[in-house]
Amino acid sequence: MSEHRYRWRNRQLREHIAVVDGKLPPTILLKNATYLNVYLKKWMSSHIWIYEDRIVYVGGKLPEKINETEIIDCSGQYLVPGYIEPHAHPFQLYNPHSLAQYASQTGTTVLVNDNLMLLYLLDKKKAFSLLDDLNDLPVSLYWWARFDSQSSLQDDEAFIKNANVLSWLKHDAVMQGGELTSWPDVLRDDDRVLHWMQETKRMRKPVEGHFPGASENTLTKMKLLGADGDHESITGEEVYRRLVLGYTSALRHSSIRPDLPKLLQELKPYDIQTYDRMMFTTDGSTPSFYEDGIMNICLEIALKEGIAPEEAYSMASYNAAKYFGIEHRVGSIGPGRVAHINFLAAKDDPHPVSVLAKGKWMKRKGEVFANNVTFDWSEHGLQPLKIDWDLTEDDLQFSLPVGLNMVNDVIMKPFTVKMELAAEEISEDKNEAFVMLMDRDGEWRIATVLKGFTKSLGGLVSSYSNTGDFILLGRRKKDIHLAFNRMKEIGGGIVLANRGKILFELPLKLSGMMSDADMETLISQEKQLTSIIKEHGYTFGDPIYTLLFLSSVHLPYIRITPKGILDVKKKEVLFPSIMR
Repeated sequence: MSEHRYRWRNRQLREHIAVVDGKLPPTILLKNATYLNVYLKKWMSSHIWIYEDRIVYVGGKLPEKINETEIIDCSGQYLVPGYIEPHAHPFQLYNPHSLAQYASQTGTTVLVNDNLMLLYLLDKKKAFSLLDDLNDLPVSLYWWARFDSQSSLQDDEAFIKNANVLSWLKHDAVMQGGELTSWPDVLRDDDRVLHWMQETKRMRKPVEGHFPGASENTLTKMKLLGADGDHESITGEEVYRRLVLGYTSALRHSSIRPDLPKLLQELKPYDIQTYDRMMFTTDGSTPSFYEDGIMNICLEIALKEGIAPEEAYSMASYNAAKYFGIEHRVGSIGPGRVAHINFLAAKDDPHPVSVLAKGKWMKRKGEVFANNVTFDWSEHGLQPLKIDWDLTEDDLQFSLPVGLNMVNDVIMKPFTVKMELAAEEISEDKNEAFVMLMDRDGEWRIATVLKGFTKSLGGLVSSYSNTGDFILLGRRKKDIHLAFNRMKEIGGGIVLANRGKILFELPLKLSGMMSDADMETLISQEKQLTSIIKEHGYTFGDPIYTLLFLSSVHLPYIRITPKGILDVKKKEVLFPSIMR
């Protein structure tokens, strides 16, 4: 039986009633608990009874039967609902399983996840099987259904057919449609996506926007077409504009947009009286950004900026649950809710000393439990890559007159390439590198020059990208070739080479896109990778996101995509990919 359709069978529901009637003992009794009632936004004192994975009673009574009951005296502690990450991208080198395990240790026990990478890597049957198996985690995992590829593919129609959007929208684990990275097309004439938006609304699920810098006029039009929420505000004024129009606004604090302090400061002049339509998100940050936690960090910032604890904890739990229509299941401490509970030492300290998830201890008095649970990814077809083709000297030919100039981590502008590209390496006085996007099956390639990524790194090859195709870049062709061969040997990953030596490798054994390592290991690896890249002249914040978004067409101004070099605004292929 699907957990998301019927979490508890009739027999279990009868047992829950029997616990309240005193016929069965609760599994856990939380005595003398001071907890946040998010409905009243008030701290209350109660005893909380938990049976297996569900809160069955909150009130003044103590159970008559307590044989085999774990009794916890919560005096001096403050209990809040398990935190909710409403906008997770669970494939930023980590995987959904490793991210969920790690997130729970600091109190984030519900994640709503992007399905984009599953669309690229798995067919519908395997993807839905994976969703079911991930339910075995104590963390609650939900998903959203993408409407587009976020790139310009060789065969967009094949991707859409495989994506099976309506089947995803109907799945009980899918909470929303979006995010709408292709909103300009919807405004213009994309009736297919508009139909999917209408179907999402018919199913009583929200539609998540993606509207960076959108004007009041654009936001109004997208509201008319069915958009409900957005997470792209980078100023307080933009948050306020969305709230006025009836949007739910997720305040972002991520590795490439750590904006939360600024957003909260800039909202103060607007004299906000309620925060019910706001929540927090870390928007799929890279691993090292999560070193100290996820939602607990957003809460720490909000509390420092003067948000009342009652409002802040609701923004990190109940507000998201209500937005997705799952407040009957998660987001609060009350009868009938899943037992996701964080135990705090103080109201203004959001870093839990103990964490319950589905009634199981993820952390108890600072000691972490159950963080070494393994997952058999091979059962779902996610294994190391088997690359049966070779990179040749002919592939390493660069001749296009237009290159990509990095404005920041993820935004690229076109520039005219004036240097000689036939040479084996780029001269030291240039701030440029060869760059190529290569089909993971070896069928096509598109090559040009990238300015601003490195001043000295010989070669970087990555199987990690938005589309799962290979990125090859660097200042020396021999080093690029060396890095590619090593990436091939390890079955996918990110490999750095310089002057004939391998500097670093990060294996990504899950289809070349995700690591199977635990988060602690991955954080250390990503820090080392980023440090080496910065030592070679990368001046921006997050090189992992640069790799991910090289081929993403939801950002300006120019991209290197499977179809070729693309002018994003005009949707025009400037130079097409070449078949090998």
